[in-house]
Amino acid sequence: MRGALVLIRPDGSEGDSFPLGPATTIGRETAGPFASDAYLSPQHARFEFGSDGLVVKDLGSLNGVFIRIAPDAPIELSNGSTFRIGQEILYFEEMPEPQPGPDGTERMGSPNPGFVGRIRLVIGRDTYGNSYCIPPEGLHLGRERGDIIFPEDGYVSGLHCRIHPEGGKVFLTDVGSSNGTFVRVRGEAPVATGSTLLMGMQLFRVEY
Repeated sequence: MRGALVLIRPDGSEGDSFPLGPATTIGRETAGPFASDAYLSPQHARFEFGSDGLVVKDLGSLNGVFIRIAPDAPIELSNGSTFRIGQEILYFEEMPEPQPGPDGTERMGSPNPGFVGRIRLVIGRDTYGNSYCIPPEGLHLGRERGDIIFPEDGYVSGLHCRIHPEGGKVFLTDVGSSNGTFVRVRGEAPVATGSTLLMGMQLFRVEY
């Protein structure tokens, strides 16, 4: 099978198209706009066609490969999931039960009112900013409305996405944002035709 990565410009128009063969590696070592993107690793991701379609593999890149999720279609978050809205990168952590010390002493602290996890704002490599606990009723994120707002980020919609627990699991749902919610690939992931990918500072549509 063969396909292409179609560059999406900031104004939404289409740019150049880059061919995908049976196995194609993308990164700063690749020609074209990839070479000048400082947020791409030298070998960033690999696209491979198989019997079931296209798969993208993160080659241990620093900044990751992000796939846009469909609106109003919840996806499960697991411990360590990373997602992006606008320019904000957020990291999800489960809320562990406090453990006693090696000698059996219980750790003091306020009782957990039912928080199911927390999200942390990624501000650098292994560096985090604000943390937000997720209550049983969940959280909404946006630029103007919601429990967590990013008023200075023009790429975040007024009401952008929702994080909510259900059935003992935690889900992320895009609530119809303009610019989308993107989830980082962990290892590898299937890529459907028409999917939108974010790598480095560039946006692509996958076609095959």
